[in-house]
Amino acid sequence: MVTWIKPLAFAACIIPFGQLLYRAYMDDLGANPIDYITRFTGSWALFILLASLSVTPLRKITGRNDLIRYRRMLGLFAFFYAALHFSTYLVLDHFFDWQRIAKDILKRPYVTAGFTAFVLMIPLALTSTSGMIRRLGKRWQQLHRLVYVAAIAAVIHFYWLVKADIRRPFQYGIVLALLLGYRLLVKLWPLFATRITLKSLTSTGRRPVV
Repeated sequence: MVTWIKPLAFAACIIPFGQLLYRAYMDDLGANPIDYITRFTGSWALFILLASLSVTPLRKITGRNDLIRYRRMLGLFAFFYAALHFSTYLVLDHFFDWQRIAKDILKRPYVTAGFTAFVLMIPLALTSTSGMIRRLGKRWQQLHRLVYVAAIAAVIHFYWLVKADIRRPFQYGIVLALLLGYRLLVKLWPLFATRITLKSLTSTGRRPVV
């Protein structure tokens, strides 16, 4: 693949952060800057997380195995924006009021879902280095399946947060359902194909070749 595509993808992921800094510098964050920053960073975290989950289906459909190089970068950017999202809630919104934060997590379902998604992303980000991949071996893949749970929790968090206008979280939910559905289909299709073949051979009286 063309060597400039990865730097371009990196730039595309960092541009939203630059926009946020520029708007903060220009004092153009709206009437409620904390709410704007929270929603802005949360939206980009979820968008990039879904983009990272789309890499594997695109790689298999297009046959471009080099696309796998972008999955780690997208995953880390998703965590970066998720960390900004949570930091805004922690520092600007609640001013390190741990008691209030704990009460929020326990009593508000949308906060519970969002906090769950963020916590699940932490070990994924920490183990994204090549050294950790080699060290964990097969356990790395098992651990990184948590990204599916994190994505589901993030979509639920967004859905419960907006309350009224659910169009955007619904769209994200459809995209996530398609991505997870594709993975499930790929995993189960060999089993279905084997059963269909055996049934066909049985109906024709032929014995399967072993």
